[in-house]
Amino acid sequence: MMLKKIWMSLLLLVQAITGLCQTQKAGRPNIVFIMSDDHAYQAISAYDRHLIETPNIDRIAKMGMLFMQASVTNSICAPSRATILTGKHSHKNGKIDNHFPFDTTNVTFPQLLQKAGYQTAMFGKLHFGNNPKGFDQFKILPDQGQYYNPDFITKNEGNIKVEGYVTDIITDMTLDWLEKERKKDQPFLLMYLHKAPHRSWLMAERHLDEYTNKVFGEPTTLFDDYKGRATPASEAEMNIMHHMAWSGDNKVFPEVMDELGIAEIGFDKQRYRYETGRFTASQAEHFRKAYSKINEDFKKAYPAMSEKDKMKWKYQRYMQDYLGTIKAVDENVGRVLDYLEANNLMQNTIIVYTSDQGFYLGEHGWFDKRFVYDQSFKTPLLIAWPGVTKAGVKSDELVQNLDFAETFLDAAGVKIPEDMQGESLVPLLKGDRKKWTREEVYYHYYEYPAEHMVNRHYAIVTKDYKLIHYYFVEDQWELIDRKKDPDELKNVYNDPAYEKIKKDLHQRLDRLRKKYQDNTSLSQEYIDKFMDDASRGKVFGVSKEKVKAIQERRAKIEGQK
Repeated sequence: MMLKKIWMSLLLLVQAITGLCQTQKAGRPNIVFIMSDDHAYQAISAYDRHLIETPNIDRIAKMGMLFMQASVTNSICAPSRATILTGKHSHKNGKIDNHFPFDTTNVTFPQLLQKAGYQTAMFGKLHFGNNPKGFDQFKILPDQGQYYNPDFITKNEGNIKVEGYVTDIITDMTLDWLEKERKKDQPFLLMYLHKAPHRSWLMAERHLDEYTNKVFGEPTTLFDDYKGRATPASEAEMNIMHHMAWSGDNKVFPEVMDELGIAEIGFDKQRYRYETGRFTASQAEHFRKAYSKINEDFKKAYPAMSEKDKMKWKYQRYMQDYLGTIKAVDENVGRVLDYLEANNLMQNTIIVYTSDQGFYLGEHGWFDKRFVYDQSFKTPLLIAWPGVTKAGVKSDELVQNLDFAETFLDAAGVKIPEDMQGESLVPLLKGDRKKWTREEVYYHYYEYPAEHMVNRHYAIVTKDYKLIHYYFVEDQWELIDRKKDPDELKNVYNDPAYEKIKKDLHQRLDRLRKKYQDNTSLSQEYIDKFMDDASRGKVFGVSKEKVKAIQERRAKIEGQK
């Protein structure tokens, strides 16, 4: 009898421990990570309502936290994604630019979550690699992907082509996985990654008539002359007027360009034919119909248009197409949120909406990203964690994409590897600001010479200032007062009134570079490797002649020291 009681007690103890473990396992949050490509925070109405309404993306902010000072460590697509996956700066994970390959020996947070019992899935745009590590299921676009009738690399079906619009298709795949493959006894990580609104912008057929007839307000710095700053701003090749393609970007039909004698800009007609060449007959007909009136009006107006008129016209065309792609993103985010609500998956799920970086929507006359100036450096970040994060709150803390991996591992109760360099956002999400001590962030951009020709630079950014060092081709410093000069139009580096601030920022920048293990020798190694490839014609968008000119300019500067 006594032995029986002891066995019963042991059985009850085992059951209690097992039940506790199961409860703890069930308590781990699901993670839905939603990321678009090149989605400017200015184009989310939770941040700014003057361009577009995004009611579904805004729902995430209303349920949780809107980060006002979120930023990236390196504003370019693939390096940003590598930082998100590894929790390391570009110089540590090796993916410094879009040219060099990702080091697949890196350990990523999905691998760690998968090992800890999470079911993992990825749908959409990864941008690098054909076999993402740590995923039970994936269907990803090859490289940049296509807006219409896209190809996919899949885990179980090989390479496939799906007819339709890419934003809708990625969402269909995501919802199909949630409905048919998600295991209800496991927490899950779902990475739902949109191609839109990446260049070249093609909106869904259902939005063509609406958005090709919209008119948008211009940014105050649309006609920036780049005076008063270091030379990289004036040398960059991403001005809407001079570097945005007439046909490939603004949808001027190639035959209209020929009729008007308009010269191509870059891969102009080639870009147009590549994108529109994937249309079905009905898609092509709808596209042609929507843009025919624009082309007819343009033909009549062009002969009398000044340079300023052309800039204004191109800006409107840019906004119509760019924002039209975002309309579909917002609709589809709503589809996913609706599914989570309908299936009681909100309460124990972290929902993130972000972009791989910011984007210029005409500010400084630019499109694209790359610079550490705000529209490129800052990125949208909205996080909801119902039951944990207070609804409808804002944070102005300096958080980065460097922090995502650590945040998800922390929330899941998984040990954070010591070589990760970010910080968990969990204290902020729980309302414990005292545990968040970061006062500055580090930024480093590498891809030069390359498309858009934005010079290499690194920077320290605080809530009040930016200290920027352009170190190739020329050695130049820039100091921006973020509070007094929110449009970032004036370099006050040599202003005596900022001498004390400048000295303090230099010291803090030195400490930050040591902390993150970045240095001049490492930067030079990356320059040497890149220039060697560029000199052999292996870098997209860079001719051997351009490389030679840069080398000669650099030699001349070095000779003057």
